[in-house]
Amino acid sequence: MPLALYLLAMAIFAMGTSEFMLTGLLPDIASDLDVTVGTAGMLTSAFAVGMVVGAPLVAVLARNWPRRTSLLGFVLAFAAAHAVGAGTTDFPVLFATRIVAALANAGFLAVALTAAATLVSPDQKGRALAVLLSGTTTATIAGVPGGSALGTLLGWRATFWAVAALCLPAALGILKGLPTARSRKETTGGPALRAELAQLTRPPLILVMLLGALVNAATFGSFTFLAPVVTDIAGLGELWISFVLVLFGAGSFTGVTVAGRLSDRRPGLVIAVAGPLLLIGWPALAALADEPVALFTLVFVQGTLSFAVGSTLITRILYEAAGAPTMAGSYATAALNIGAAVGPLIAATTLSTAAGNLGPLWTSGLLIAITLLIAFPLRTVVAAGRNTKVPTETGACRAHPPK
Repeated sequence: MPLALYLLAMAIFAMGTSEFMLTGLLPDIASDLDVTVGTAGMLTSAFAVGMVVGAPLVAVLARNWPRRTSLLGFVLAFAAAHAVGAGTTDFPVLFATRIVAALANAGFLAVALTAAATLVSPDQKGRALAVLLSGTTTATIAGVPGGSALGTLLGWRATFWAVAALCLPAALGILKGLPTARSRKETTGGPALRAELAQLTRPPLILVMLLGALVNAATFGSFTFLAPVVTDIAGLGELWISFVLVLFGAGSFTGVTVAGRLSDRRPGLVIAVAGPLLLIGWPALAALADEPVALFTLVFVQGTLSFAVGSTLITRILYEAAGAPTMAGSYATAALNIGAAVGPLIAATTLSTAAGNLGPLWTSGLLIAITLLIAFPLRTVVAAGRNTKVPTETGACRAHPPK
C-alpha cells in the first residue's frame, strides 16, 4: 500500500480522536472555561451538527473538486481549528471551532474515500479502503484514551495541540502522494444529483436512517458523560477514565468485527440478539456503576453491543441508498450524527435531575427501547439481508467507528 494512503489514515485517526476525545476532557474544559459539564457536553453536539450539515453539503460540492487541493484544504482547516481551540479562553469560540473542524472532517472523508481507491490498482480497492478506515477504529481504541490521558497529565489544551500536530504529516503526504490534477478516473459518473437526492423519499431508507440515529443517540448520550460516572459514581481517580475509554473502544472494535461477518446477510439476527441485550445493559450499568468491576465489564459489553447494532444499521443504510452511489455515505453519516448531536443534548438535561450523573445511562436505555418498538413491527425491512449492491464509490461512511 502506498505511503500516502497511510498518511490519509493518520488524518482520519486524528479526526476520529478529536470527535470522541471530549468524553474524558469535559470536566477539565468545564472548570477551565467556567461552564457546567452539561454545557461543555454541547461541544460534542456541535461537532455532530457540523458533520450532519457538512456530510451531504460537501459530498455535493466535492463531486467536481480536484482531490489533492480539497484534501489538503480540509486537513489544514481541521488542524487550524484545533490550534485556535487550544489557545482560546472563550467557550463560544471553542464551540465555533468544533463546528469548523466537523465541516472539515466531513469534507475530508467525502473526498478521501474516493481518492483512496485511485492510489492502488483496481484489484486492491477493498484493501485500500480498509487501511483508510482503520484510522477511525484505531482512534476509539488508542487515540481517544490516549488523548484523555494526555489531557489529564498536561491539560485539555495539550490534547488539542496533539490532534493539530497529527494532521501535518497527512498534509505532507497529500502534497507528495496525490496527483496535482484530476485524472480520467476522477471523472464524475453515475446518476444525476437530483436522482440521488430522490432516494431520501424512500420509506425503507428513512426507516433505517431513523433507527441508526436513535442507536447513535443512545451511544453518545452515555459515552459523552462517562467521565463523571467513573470519578463521581464509582469513586475512581481521573486516570481511570482513560482505562474505561479503552474498554469502550475495545468493545466497539469487537462489535464491529463480529457484526461485520453477519450484517450483510443476517442483519436481523444481529439486531434481534444485540438489541434486547443493549436495552438491558444501559439500566444495568446505571444500577451497578458504583461497583468498579461491574462498571468495567458493562462498559465493554455496551461498547460491543452498541457498535454491533450501529454498524449493522450503517450497512442497511448503504444498501437502501444503493441508487445514490456518491451520496450514500453522506446519508449514513448525517443520520448517525443527528443521533450524536441529539443524544448528548437529551442526556445533559438529566444531569440536573434526581438521577444526576446516572441520568444519561437511563436515557440511553429509553432511546434503545424506542428504537426496538419502531423496529419490531417493521422488522422485515430492517432484516432484509443483502438485496442490493452497496455503492462502491463511497462504500462506507464515517462514523463513528462502525465500519
